Parts: sequence; C-alpha cells; structure tokens
Amino acid sequence: MNSKIWYPYTQMKNMKEPYEIVDAKGVYLYTKDNKMIDSVSSWWCMIHGYKNPEITEAIKKQADKFSHVMLCNLSHAGALEFADKLASYLPGNLNHVFFSDSGSVSVEVALKMAMQYFVNKGQKREEVLSLTHSYHGDTFKTMEVGDDEDYHFAFSKKENVTHIDTNIEQLEEIFKAKGESFYCMIVEPLLQGAGGMRMYDVSFLQRARELCNEYGVLLIFDEVATGFGRTGNRFVADLVEPDIICLGKALTGGYIGHAATVASDKVYEAFLGDNYETALMHGPTFMGNALAMAAGLKSLEIFERENYLSKIKNIEKIAKRELKDYKNPNLKEVRVLGACIAFEAKNSQKLEGFQDFAYKHGVFARTFLNIQYAMPPYIITEEELVKVINLMKAWWE
Repeated sequence: MNSKIWYPYTQMKNMKEPYEIVDAKGVYLYTKDNKMIDSVSSWWCMIHGYKNPEITEAIKKQADKFSHVMLCNLSHAGALEFADKLASYLPGNLNHVFFSDSGSVSVEVALKMAMQYFVNKGQKREEVLSLTHSYHGDTFKTMEVGDDEDYHFAFSKKENVTHIDTNIEQLEEIFKAKGESFYCMIVEPLLQGAGGMRMYDVSFLQRARELCNEYGVLLIFDEVATGFGRTGNRFVADLVEPDIICLGKALTGGYIGHAATVASDKVYEAFLGDNYETALMHGPTFMGNALAMAAGLKSLEIFERENYLSKIKNIEKIAKRELKDYKNPNLKEVRVLGACIAFEAKNSQKLEGFQDFAYKHGVFARTFLNIQYAMPPYIITEEELVKVINLMKAWWE
C-alpha cells in the first residue's frame, strides 16, 4: 500500500486498505457505505462510546479558556482537581499522581520511580520480576520488562528481568531464590491483554503482595487496560493494593490520549529531600494537559453517576449466558471476564479473513495472535452485544 501514514503493527508492503471512518456515535463507527458496532472500543479506551455530549462539551468549554499549559512552574484547576479526584477514587495510600501522555510512558515512569526509590534509600537492587506473555508497551524499558516476542522480536535482549507464569508455587520459588535483588514486580492484574487475553485468579496477586512486603519489593499494577472497570472491578487495585498503579486508555474516556502513574505515600516520600538528587527528573511536555483533564473529570463523573460497574456486570452476565457450554473443535478455550470476551483458536490461520467477515455483518473487530475477542464500550445494549457474540460464533460454524 502506498501511504504517507506509517500504520502500527502492520507490514506496509502488503497492508490492505484500512476502513475510512467518516463519523462515529454511540457504539457505532461509520464509513461512507457501512455502519458497524465497534466491538473493541478503539483499543479498549472508548468506554462511553463516541460523541458523548457531556465529554465533548467539557473539552469545548476548556478550549475556550486554554488548551494547554506546561505543568512545570505552572499549574491549573483541572489538573489539581483531577489529581485530587483520582487520589480519592483509588484505594489506600495511592495518593500521588504523575501525569503523562500515553500508557507506555506511564509504565516507564513507574519503573523509573521503582528503581530510583531504592537508589534514594541507598540500596542496590537491579532486577525486575514480570510475567510471561506480558505486554507493557512499546517503549524500550516497557519492551524489556514485557514478554511478547510477537511484538518485540527485533528487540529481544532482556537484561535483569525474570519472567514467571501466574503460578503461586513458581512465584514463591523465585522470591526465595532472588527476592532481595528485585526492585519491583510488575503485572497486568487479572487480565493480560496483548499477550493473549489471558485471565488468572486474584489469589496469585494476593500472594505476590505478601511476598513483596516480605522482601521489600515494590509492586506495580499496569492497569492501563484493566482499569476503570474492564475486569468487572473499578480497578484490580481495589482487591489487592499495589505500591504504584499505571492508568491510561479509559482515563479520559478515550477522548484524548493521556495517562497517569499514581504512587503510594511510601514511594512518594522517598523522593523528598533538599536537592535535585532525590527528585524524580521526568517531565512529559503534555502532562496534565488541560483538555485531557476536562475529559477525564467528566468521564469519571459519568462512570460514577451512571453506575458503570452494573453495566459491566450485565455485559459479563449476557456474555456468559450466550456462551454457556459453547464449544467448537477449532477453539481451545472461550473466556469471559468483566467486559472482555476472548475466543482462543487452536490455529491462528483460522482467523484470517475474520475482520472483513465482521465488517460485512456490521461489526468492527480485530484479531491478534490466535485470539478473537471483544471489549465493547460499556454503553452497548443487550441486542448489540448479542449481535457481536453471535458474529464471533458464526465465524466458526
């Protein structure tokens, strides 16, 4: 394809023509000749769907004042209010909000915080514990702690990183062997997204928290994808409290790219001192962007007011009902967690052509690896959700 746009995760030489979107509203995307349900919420971020009038108005209202000011030597009401809101909304001592501009950067910041935490305390710890099949972003440090060769095979060198399965016995063994060398353990809690929509039990996280406490290791939750309800919880951090949490995607309802790394009191206090040597020397240009703050505040207001957790529970209930006892010889497993539905195929080649099949039936869908999945906007109706699920099943019949 001859394009001036360099598209992501795509071999440009043989990329098929993308669908050109001319409008979007609610759960629907519109091309010149088609209307389709967005079953993946534009990479899992558009939790309110498109053209939400309240979020749109909040952005317009802020733009009439100013669109952006740097968050260094300057501040503004939106950033102060959103930071306060997040701190009050998150559990426990997750009280200190560092804004950035993407999920990958929020994880970079978290890793930087964790590493410098021990430097500031005069301790030498140089290793990270992470999960197999993990994905934390495409920047260099996030690629290093991740374990997804399908995305990062060209950058396969892993220094000072240990990967383990979500197995409690293996977790205990690795902590016993080298727990005092880890400066952090980082996980996508309960749901590993880009590594294959892998789902695991909260008991693993509970034991991880105990071991991190015992060995003095900082626990980081990458909730860029799982936060704001996707697993059926507001945050998995409500079940097990980490030392640092990374947020993105739905942080602004998907309306403007932004992210946040939120640290506990313990982590924050390790950076307090009389000079720059203990300060966190990091500062994305667009951190605390005024338009993003306006969108985020309104998004969170809607999430609370409209009781989105009940909407998510209903999505999960419908999905489990529609998929009860569903099996197909080409499928290894069907999984449902919160507002995430995943079909794991035995052979990834069996998924070739599914996107065009979905398009012809009024659904926008993506597959990756050997996974066919749906992560719909939370405002999806029962009729629309059943249509998406039936389409996924129809592909195998």
